[in-house]
Amino acid sequence: MVYLNGNFVQKDKAYISVMDRGFLFGDGVYEVFPIYNNNVFGLDSHLNRLQAGLDAINIKNPHSNIEWLGLIKKIISFNKDINQAVYLQVSRGCDDDRKHTHNILTPTVYIQSTGIQPRTKDSLLSGKSVISREDIRWLQCNTKATSLLANIMYSQEAKELGSEEAILYRDNVVTEGSSSNVFIVKKDCIFTHPKGQHILPGITREVVIKIAKLLNLKIKENAFDMTSLMNADEVWITSSTREILPITTVDNKIINNGLAGPIWSVIYDQYQSLKTLKAVSYTHLRAHETPEHLVCRLLLE
Repeated sequence: MVYLNGNFVQKDKAYISVMDRGFLFGDGVYEVFPIYNNNVFGLDSHLNRLQAGLDAINIKNPHSNIEWLGLIKKIISFNKDINQAVYLQVSRGCDDDRKHTHNILTPTVYIQSTGIQPRTKDSLLSGKSVISREDIRWLQCNTKATSLLANIMYSQEAKELGSEEAILYRDNVVTEGSSSNVFIVKKDCIFTHPKGQHILPGITREVVIKIAKLLNLKIKENAFDMTSLMNADEVWITSSTREILPITTVDNKIINNGLAGPIWSVIYDQYQSLKTLKAVSYTHLRAHETPEHLVCRLLLE
């Protein structure tokens, strides 16, 4: 079952008009909400980013946050998987003809859910490979727009080459992945590209930064170049569905010793604890919490 403009219908029965601007122009924004144990992870952060995207392209939000949560909960109830990825898209809507300008329209809202199987830590220890490519995208990458042609082309090329992702660089400065944010570690300091027009402000990225700070790990939101990437002690990519994924090969060059690093391991463990603790009462945590529980509670408050 999917949601489309007020109705829950079978996916193969969900249709939009050929005049929908999302179909014709990619004129819309989207969000992906990770669901763990049937609980929405990072709900407020995702809804805030959805609102920012709608504001950036001047679409009025068709629902309140409470209404969005109700729709998301209904969608996940149709899926038997306890871990899911909910895709939510808002396009500008349908006009009377195809033209670049538009009238005031009623937005088209589409929501679907797909089951996900989180990867085990043991399966990640050898890391994944990526390719690097020049970043030729527009200069508003901080808007989570549905017009993703360049990103799709990068992702498909990586897939055809047997790689997990394409890491992008602009003027030799690493920006982000085609569908992820990028972190490196050098001499026990974590680096990631600062927020701005060149990257999407990932929700998982923000959680990683908070975890690092609460653990008193050195972390800097500073740009770094391709040479720094290739000579890093650790490389990770993050996204809502990938979570925190270690990268051990870039353009066929092995990073460090080809194994996930110790700082990644610490951050990964804390992230997993945070997912688990979302459904646990704070009273219980304070009575029996470990240092790891404390970090997670502080992140949730």
